[in-house]
Amino acid sequence: MQLSLQNFTSLMQNMAASAQAAASQLLDLTVGSTTRAILEANASIALWLQWLIVQVLQMTRAATSTGSDLDSWMADMTLARLPAVAATGDVTFSRYTPSASATIPVGSLVRTADGSLVFGVIADPTNTAWDTTIGGYMLPAGVGSVTIPVSAQQPGSSGNVQAGTVTLLATAIPAVDSVNNAAPFTNGIDAESDSAFRARFQNFIQTRSRATLAAVGYAIASLQQGLVYVIQENADPSGNPMSGNFVVTVDNGTGSPPASLLSNVFQAVDAVRPVGSTFSVQPPSVMIANASLTISASSQKQALLPIVTSAIQVFIDSLPIGAPLALTRLAQIAYDVTPNVTNVGSLLINGVATDLIPPATGVVKAGTVAVS
Repeated sequence: MQLSLQNFTSLMQNMAASAQAAASQLLDLTVGSTTRAILEANASIALWLQWLIVQVLQMTRAATSTGSDLDSWMADMTLARLPAVAATGDVTFSRYTPSASATIPVGSLVRTADGSLVFGVIADPTNTAWDTTIGGYMLPAGVGSVTIPVSAQQPGSSGNVQAGTVTLLATAIPAVDSVNNAAPFTNGIDAESDSAFRARFQNFIQTRSRATLAAVGYAIASLQQGLVYVIQENADPSGNPMSGNFVVTVDNGTGSPPASLLSNVFQAVDAVRPVGSTFSVQPPSVMIANASLTISASSQKQALLPIVTSAIQVFIDSLPIGAPLALTRLAQIAYDVTPNVTNVGSLLINGVATDLIPPATGVVKAGTVAVS
């Protein structure tokens, strides 16, 4: 039902016409008259009531509700907004005199140069410096630095910082003097937006009671934001034909999703998979792209080098599963950084001037990016 709204002028005109039609003589509706003042007061109250009606209509429909009202509406359908995702990345702890061993415990804090963002050290048992007995990372005597992962204390895109900005130790660590991040952090995501929440609700309705690709995909996408996935039907994890089996390759943007995430994906898919089918969940195979190129600039070339390097790293790390890295895209990114870049040459990926094409379940991640 479409609500017919009226403004103050139309309300006044309609009330004046009704009052005059009911009167036996001409009414005085000039500015300042008693009758006009009463009609204007009634019109103001009518506008307020009309606004309240519009608000109620907005809050009772998912298409027009926003914020907490949309959350309340979706809660009736057992849906919740996906929370923000904290940015993660690697930082390097260094010291000037590596004469003694040092321990960097999980939970140690570092900050950006302006002190506005805080990151905490997280556990990574696959890191060669990880020591299970102490629950942290060991920096042996004679070793000057160690690179370990950290996570933003405040979830959201605010944790996506540029390279070289995490430079302060917020927790005193004996025998450690400095910290720095060589690469930007790019995987922080804000809480699910209203439009994305509505779009996911549509997928929710369309996939109920269906053991389909869409239902499996919805189950994966509802775990957290930033997940990308590929589903292969009638194949085994190696890509060989296998009837009745499907393989889910999932990534959280890092190329190495944690085992806990893979377990959650398995449970979510298992709840909606077709009866009688089998499946497996795996991380993508990572292909490292070491890129190099030269640029010419009309001015300030030295200042442009780290900016172009960072832009290329971010682009490569954002490629989805199965997406190739085109050689000419590197040139396009360099040109797009600033009009001061006048020429790009000597484009190489892993030492050769060809595109890097991963397998269907592979993902390309940035290695060394050399811009000169």
